[in-house]
Amino acid sequence: MTKIRLSPSGKEVEGLMGETVLTSLENAGYALPNNCRAGACGECKVKVVDGQFDQGTVLDMALSQEERREGYGLMCMAKPISDTLEIEWGTEDAQPKLFSPKENIRCIVTDKIQRTPRIVEITIRPIGDNMRFWPGQYISLCDVDRKVKAKHYSIANAPRSNGEITLQITRVPDGETSNWVHDEVNIGSMVNVSGAYGTFIGDPSLDAPVLCLASGTGLAPILSLADAALNRGFKQKVSLMFSGKEEHDIYSQGIIQYWNTKYRKFKFIPTLTQEEKDGFHHGRIPTLLPTLFPDLSDYVIYIAGGTEFVNDCTVAVKQLGATCKRIHTEGFFEQ
Repeated sequence: MTKIRLSPSGKEVEGLMGETVLTSLENAGYALPNNCRAGACGECKVKVVDGQFDQGTVLDMALSQEERREGYGLMCMAKPISDTLEIEWGTEDAQPKLFSPKENIRCIVTDKIQRTPRIVEITIRPIGDNMRFWPGQYISLCDVDRKVKAKHYSIANAPRSNGEITLQITRVPDGETSNWVHDEVNIGSMVNVSGAYGTFIGDPSLDAPVLCLASGTGLAPILSLADAALNRGFKQKVSLMFSGKEEHDIYSQGIIQYWNTKYRKFKFIPTLTQEEKDGFHHGRIPTLLPTLFPDLSDYVIYIAGGTEFVNDCTVAVKQLGATCKRIHTEGFFEQ
C-alpha cells in the first residue's frame, strides 16, 4: 500500500503499489482532471511536493523537461515508489466526487446505427450491474478477449435505469479499435468496458446559462450533459452549437430537434464550414461566436471535439468574457 497526500488540505488517499496516482484518486472518489490516460494530453499535470514516483513514458509536449525538473508529473502514468507521495492538489477543485470506476464489465451490443459516413453509434447494455457515471464521462472499450487495444470513448446519453450506454465512434484509417467497431462489432456482439472516467461533467449547483460547442464525436459528451440537464428541468438557457464540414456531418438531429421543440430554453445552432445551406450558419464556430454570443461573462461553457477545435474555441470564448473557472473542455485524440 502507498498513500497519496493532498496538499494543502492534508487529506490522504490509500493506493496499491503499482497503481497510478490517477487511479488511486478515482477509486477514492476524487475528480482529478484527465483526458487521454496515456501521458499525451497533460490534463492531469500536478506538482509533486514530496515523495518519489515512476513517471513512466509520457510525451514531452504534455510534460516538458523543465516541468519535470520543477517536480511536475502526469498522474495518469505516475506510480508512487515511496510510502507517501504528496501532491499539490486537493482543495475545492477536487470536487465533485466521482463514482469509483469498475473494470471489465461485459456488455451486449443492443443497437448499431451508421450516423455519418465516418461515425457509427453503438448502444451497449451490461450483463451484470449497471455502471454508475456522471454525464460527460467516458469509458474504455475493447473486445472480451483483449486482442483489440482498449480505447476511450465518451458516453453519449444520460444515465438510464436499464444501464444502457451509447457510444459514437469515428472511423480512423489506421485506428485498430475504431475499425474493429465499424467492421466487426454487430448487434448481439459482446464487448468489454471499464470506467467511467473523466471530469468533463456538469455541476448541478450552477444556475447560469450554458453554451455547448462541439465538432465531430465531441457531440457525444455534450449530448449526455444536455440530456441530463433538460430531463432534470434545468431552468436556464442551453445553447448547442455543432460544427460539421458538410450537412451529412450534422448527426443525431432527431433527438436534438425533439429538444428544440419540447424545451423553450434549448436552442440548436448547426454550422457548416465547407458548404452553404439554408438553415445552417456558415463558417467556423470561433469566427461566428462574436455575432451570436457577444457577451459570455455569465455563461458556463462546454467545449468538446478535436484538440485544434477545442483550443480555438477556448481562446474565442475567453475573448468574449468567459471566465476560466466556467470553461470545461474535452479534447479528443483520433484512435
